Amino acid sequence: MSQFKVGVVGLGQFAPEFMDLFQSHPHVSEVYVCDVVGERAERVRNDFGAQRAFTDFNELLDSDVDAVAIFTQRWMHGQMAIEALKRGKHVYSAVPMAIEVAEIEEILRLVRETGLTYMMGETSYYYPAVVYCRNQWRAGKFGRFVYGEGEYLHDMTDGFYKAFQFSGGENWKATASFPPMLYPTHSISNVLAVTGSYATSVSCLGFVDTVDDGVFDKNVSLWQNDFSNETALFTTADGGIMRINEFRRVGIAPYRPEVRLSLYGTDAAFEQQTDAVVWQTHDGYEDVKAEVTAGRSDAPLKSDPRSRTGVDAALVESFTSGFAPVHDTSVLPRQYAGLHNGHEGSHQFLVNDFVTAVARRELPPVNAWVAARYTVPGIIAHESAKQGGVRLPIPDFGDAPA
Repeated sequence: MSQFKVGVVGLGQFAPEFMDLFQSHPHVSEVYVCDVVGERAERVRNDFGAQRAFTDFNELLDSDVDAVAIFTQRWMHGQMAIEALKRGKHVYSAVPMAIEVAEIEEILRLVRETGLTYMMGETSYYYPAVVYCRNQWRAGKFGRFVYGEGEYLHDMTDGFYKAFQFSGGENWKATASFPPMLYPTHSISNVLAVTGSYATSVSCLGFVDTVDDGVFDKNVSLWQNDFSNETALFTTADGGIMRINEFRRVGIAPYRPEVRLSLYGTDAAFEQQTDAVVWQTHDGYEDVKAEVTAGRSDAPLKSDPRSRTGVDAALVESFTSGFAPVHDTSVLPRQYAGLHNGHEGSHQFLVNDFVTAVARRELPPVNAWVAARYTVPGIIAHESAKQGGVRLPIPDFGDAPA
């Protein structure tokens, strides 16, 4: 398949970040857009010059589109991916993969049976700190894995109130209470995208929220969730231990960084905290912050989210990063030169890896089996938290087929 058509679904704050990247890729012939808000669909179609606009997902699937890129509400991804795969469409999905293990099992079954491409758009896989550690790991410099920490520290005041209000309407509090461990992939993939292992068991504790804003309130929450923060301790298949923090009430400086990785091996360690990144061995340590810091991206968006009502400017600023020295940009198409990039240099790699995988009939890096290993542990962790921290086994669905 030298060229194919892509339908971008869910045109809120995030999807427009990717429109130029899909349209500019040499393997994409046309881009369609789809949103239940017709005015929004038409605006994005006009802003980016997309070929067709839809207001119904099923109508998009009935069209001649070959693949869909799903950017809808996070609890909708699993069912929409399943429907698209059943209708013969390749799938790119924003995180998380799904919020139920049964949905993930069904996605794996459909991908295996159809041979269609599924990729989860996990930004952390391409974050400079993760790329740096993965390179060091593959070079054998860490030794045996001992312990890793992955954290997604995003306070509600750092853009989340406005983001949920924008997407959730007048009943936004019911969904703003989304359980933190059901959105686990930014933090879990920090560690597992380096070692390539998977989680085997978990004990998780939840922090019961007491802020009087009506968000993390069991009586309001669609998930009867009152945990604003969750901390999980996992065992991993390679004999190590992994601690994961998913925090929505935390007093730290925003975006400095909000996703953090520390990883310890028998021979070396990597530590990332606010304004500090260190690589160390038995012989000493060195500051590697410059290697894993993405520069500013000055490329403009055709449709700037900051111009839209209810969109937080600081949240948008967190998307507008360029590349870090550790990124290998030689794999990207020349058509991407000068285009907008975001989330610590991940966006261009995300789209390119998906489009290339579809065109070449190859497995993308974060394929369905890898995505399951980044998502399922969080689902089980939240169940553990609801049971007061009881240790639970984590099902694993194996490696991707050759």
